[in-house]
Parts: sequence; C-alpha cells; structure tokens
Amino acid sequence: MSTTKIILKNAFLIYAGIVVFFILMKLLGLDNVSELRFLNFIFVLWGVNNAIKTNMESNKENLYINNFSVGIATSVLGVAFTIIGLMIYVGFIQPDFITVLENSSFWGQGLNLTKMVFALAIEGIASSVICSFILMQFYKNYKVPKAIA
Repeated sequence: MSTTKIILKNAFLIYAGIVVFFILMKLLGLDNVSELRFLNFIFVLWGVNNAIKTNMESNKENLYINNFSVGIATSVLGVAFTIIGLMIYVGFIQPDFITVLENSSFWGQGLNLTKMVFALAIEGIASSVICSFILMQFYKNYKVPKAIA
C-alpha cells in the first residue's frame, strides 16, 4: 500500500472517530462538557498508531524519520479534516456553538470562527508531533522481519 493511501485512510479514520464522538456527545446532551473534548487525543493516537504500524508492515519501512513523518502527516491531515468539518458545522448547522465554547473555561470571551480555527490548528499540529513522537518511542526499536524467500 502506498504511503499516501496509508496517510489518507488513517487521517479519515481520525476524522470519522472524532465526528462520531461529537455526534454521540450531542445526542447524549454532553456537547457542553468541555472536558470530554480531551478524548479527541485517543482518536489521534489510534490513527497515528495504525498509520505507522501499517507503513512498517505493508511497506517494510524501518527508518525512524520516515515513520515519524507518516505519523505527523496522518494526524495533521486528520486535524485539518476535523477543522473543516467544524467550520461547516458552525457556519451552517449550529452557529451558536461558538457561544457554547465561549462559556467553557478553556476558550474565554470574544471567540469567533477565525480565532477558533487558528487555535485548533496550532493545538492540532502540536498534538500531531507529540502523538507521533510518543508512538515512535515505542516503534523505534521495532524492526520489520525480512520476508523469507
């Protein structure tokens, strides 16, 4: 499987996991509980882990920097998909969601869509690097066995 396909597939899985999680929160009336949004980190870790593992097994890739790059690219793309989805949600489906975020202890007052997108992009990129680095500490000594011919 090509590296691009691995990245796209797992980035979409991160996005889908976060979207389903937010839909469940909304259906259960928990969309105003800001602390639950920290669980997004689990979906990012899961997607990055799956991407690195697939790249190592399918492409027999052992180089640390290549797998680290796959992890970062996967999570940055997943975060980008999520931000685009959030922009559509706030722009067309529930514009007052910004008010819900303003009332949480994390965002503060004067929040608008531009500030929210910027903050999420910075946080997403930081978490991408952190997740990839954490997982690569596990995989750095893992070597893909050579195929026996």
